[in-house]
Amino acid sequence: WLPAAATFPVQDPASGAALGMVADCGVREARAAVRAAYEAFCRWREVSAKERSSLLRKWYNLMIQNKDDLARIITAESGKPLKEAHGEILYSAFFLEWFSEEARRVYGDIIYTPAKDRRALVLKQPIGVAAVITPWNFPSAMITRKVGAALAAGCTVVVKPAEDTPFSALALAELASQAGIPSGVYNVIPCSRKNAKEVGEAICTDPLVSKISFTGSTTTGK
Repeated sequence: WLPAAATFPVQDPASGAALGMVADCGVREARAAVRAAYEAFCRWREVSAKERSSLLRKWYNLMIQNKDDLARIITAESGKPLKEAHGEILYSAFFLEWFSEEARRVYGDIIYTPAKDRRALVLKQPIGVAAVITPWNFPSAMITRKVGAALAAGCTVVVKPAEDTPFSALALAELASQAGIPSGVYNVIPCSRKNAKEVGEAICTDPLVSKISFTGSTTTGK
């Protein structure tokens, strides 16, 4: 957890009232997050599949234990009805449960080749830092479905949540920390709409980023 030079307000879409202030990250913070993720990747890739599985399972358990609070956060910042917010939290948590099991099953392949006396052996290895950009309408599920897969494979992530719904991403970061996921493995860089373009460009063009996962509108994509 690091301070930022500026903050921006997150508003309740129903009333327009300010829910709170969030760090307004810029290019410097984005690049620092990528560097932190890369340094953590050098260690995380060596963590056994069994241990990654265990940590993801602990993260899932904490989501279930805190499902009511997490749902209230979604409703507060996105305006989603509370019943739907509860449904999203369970949906989100199940991604972590799924990938906690899949972490143990990153198998390789033996492939037949044209030569009768040869076989090709394929080893599956993590590729590095993944930049993850998520939308406001599923502020929890769009993170866990991407981050769960990346962490299970041995990659680290930098998440840029939508400026309307950063609290859900930060709440997941707190639970990830409580679960024992090491610092630098799951990074969140909230930013205002004013900074979104330059932050997005920074993480998408950084040479230390090996993968980009984006869900959002065509306009945001452009």
